[in-house]
Amino acid sequence: MSAPRVRFAPSPTGDLHVGNARTALFNWLHARGRGGTFILRIEDTDAARSLPEHETGLMEDLRWLGLGWDEGVDEGGDAGPYRQSERLELYRGKAEELIERGFAYPCFCSLERLEEERAAQREAGLVSLYSGRCRAIPGHEAARRRAGEPAAIRFNVAAGAGGAAAVNFEDRVHGAVRFPVTQIGDFVVLRRDARPSYNFAVVVDDLQMRVTHVIRGDDHLSNTPRQILVYRALGVASLPEFAHLPLIVGPGGSPLSKREGAATVAWFRRQGYPPEALLNHLALLGWSPADGQEFLTREEIVARFDLARVSRAPAIFDVQKLDALAARHMARLPGPRLAAMAAGPLEEAGWWDHAAGPEAWEWAGRLALLFAERLSRMADLVKEAAFLFEFSPQRSLADIQVRKALSDPGSRRVIEALARRLAGEPLNAPRFQALAEDVRRECGVKGRDLYHPIRIALTGTASGPELVRLLPLIEDGSRLKLRGRVASCAERARALLAATGSEGRS
Repeated sequence: MSAPRVRFAPSPTGDLHVGNARTALFNWLHARGRGGTFILRIEDTDAARSLPEHETGLMEDLRWLGLGWDEGVDEGGDAGPYRQSERLELYRGKAEELIERGFAYPCFCSLERLEEERAAQREAGLVSLYSGRCRAIPGHEAARRRAGEPAAIRFNVAAGAGGAAAVNFEDRVHGAVRFPVTQIGDFVVLRRDARPSYNFAVVVDDLQMRVTHVIRGDDHLSNTPRQILVYRALGVASLPEFAHLPLIVGPGGSPLSKREGAATVAWFRRQGYPPEALLNHLALLGWSPADGQEFLTREEIVARFDLARVSRAPAIFDVQKLDALAARHMARLPGPRLAAMAAGPLEEAGWWDHAAGPEAWEWAGRLALLFAERLSRMADLVKEAAFLFEFSPQRSLADIQVRKALSDPGSRRVIEALARRLAGEPLNAPRFQALAEDVRRECGVKGRDLYHPIRIALTGTASGPELVRLLPLIEDGSRLKLRGRVASCAERARALLAATGSEGRS
């Protein structure tokens, strides 16, 4: 069996929708798992809506997800050009070929006449199909009229079907599919402005690019019989294999709207989700490995992916499920990668500067790693780390648990005992454990009665990450020249004591 050639062919009319990203992923996986070729083709014949910035954005989104392509826009290849707007002469030539062979004809019907036909059909309860009015015009007369009249080119469905009652094909997801020819009207292949229709251009492109598997969304299933007729009219003996992927819906069953920010890859990028997590979640939208495992690395997905396990049922895009996967992926990332992801949100909050030195970047990686297990997206780091950069006694005392601890005689005794010992050398993990042991002996408390007041004193918060990891981070941060200053543990404890009526003695 030859290696597959698959393509992803988006229109650059907006941000990359997660449904289209899932289509790109399944194509990429099919190629990667079988030593094939993944092609990126841009379908930009909608001149009014196709913009260069959208094309750039969708390519950045694909690369962010790790879906690099082997051939196509920006990569080259022997079947280019890979933008449809640069292939218009090819489409016109193929349309003329269909006319010469009797599979297409010029259509001179005005838009007003076509709308009148459709309105009459709707009123009669019929499917809106072109009547075939211009099909009967003799070829020589049609050629003469084309010299002076605008005309579209329509496909002759009856000629293409060759007397067959239906177009039949086998779909890798849906199985045997049958479309009666009577439900397929003569469709446009070239519009009046000589630009190709989707159903025509996609066939010409896939043929020239030697695409072996057409893997796309369910919404294209009804387009397939028209495309098969075009394939046959162009003399193709062996069709590509088709696989139509299930619709992606929200938790309530409604389609994900392109107008909703969370339905685009760009939104997840801006929020700081790990691309590994979004890729993992997209892979599970309509497919699952045989063992049911859900947390998967890119390599595991490539090794296990099989079109035979793609479901027909709509796939639910569940952000809560994505968040759970994202936190697990985040916790596996190395410090430098986390620092790079954290820099943007921290800078936007006013706490960070990209010009920070190596020591500060290493510290940012430790900060992000400290919270990684509870972060699904790096944008949430700002909320988690606010107590570090924006410490104030008043802010801390707004927490009822902090006020309660500072007013409780036993807890306050622990905090005061600790504050007296916080002079001098930095509070690293070994020194913290030694100080906690000293306070335990002095105050005669242990467990929560010891460590809860210590947490409040040293962090100004009633909950958070493990103290032996958090405290060295606070101390090291307090010595760095960051845009947002980090108060030391000693400063925090003394300020809290002072704000509630007692100075800690050192």
